[in-house]
Amino acid sequence: MTRLKTYLAATGLMLSAAVAMPAQAQVSGNIATADIPRSVIGTTAFPAAYKQVEDSYKQQIDLIRTRAQERQTLLAKFDKNGDKQVDDAEQVAMNSSSDAPKIKSLEQEIQQLSNQIDAGRVYAIEQILVQYGPALEEVVKAKQIKVVLEPGSLLYALPETDITAAVTAELNKRVPSVGVVPPANWRPAEEVVQIFQQINQRLVAAQYLQQQQAAQQQAAPAAPTGR
Repeated sequence: MTRLKTYLAATGLMLSAAVAMPAQAQVSGNIATADIPRSVIGTTAFPAAYKQVEDSYKQQIDLIRTRAQERQTLLAKFDKNGDKQVDDAEQVAMNSSSDAPKIKSLEQEIQQLSNQIDAGRVYAIEQILVQYGPALEEVVKAKQIKVVLEPGSLLYALPETDITAAVTAELNKRVPSVGVVPPANWRPAEEVVQIFQQINQRLVAAQYLQQQQAAQQQAAPAAPTGR
């Protein structure tokens, strides 16, 4: 097991054990919370890496757009009710058509290209996470913290118990930048992939919220003007 996997696994055990503590157990010292995905997203290296992925994998990104449009054009033939989707009945007709192999080939190519792009992002996140353990230990030592929990494992916690920002600041010192092109035969740790997925969920949710807020602002009536 790699050092990264060992640390993340140990962190998971520590958090699980802390959550499982009996009600009568008492902890002497400060208790804090730390959000791993948020600590990564907040680093200066993270947004820079995602921007670098757009540049380094531009060819794949452009090709995905082209292949997705080709796929959509083929799917439109089977969208008889014009709802921009292929329902179950339309799917049967599509699968038995001469276009089915081409559609499947396009989907496979899109997936392969997407995997290459995601690999660059996961590799960048992995480099940040390698320093997460030392960064957390430094913050814990400086603040004399005895127990660190995930925010989702607590029913209630005061805002000042959250040390995520402090961990992020320490990560910025240790990982000012990262690469986005993995070495040959590189394979990410399962724990890193899980955190990558959590980060993606956060980013999608944040984007959706921004879109909702923008839509509400556009729909809001204009403020009355004075005479």
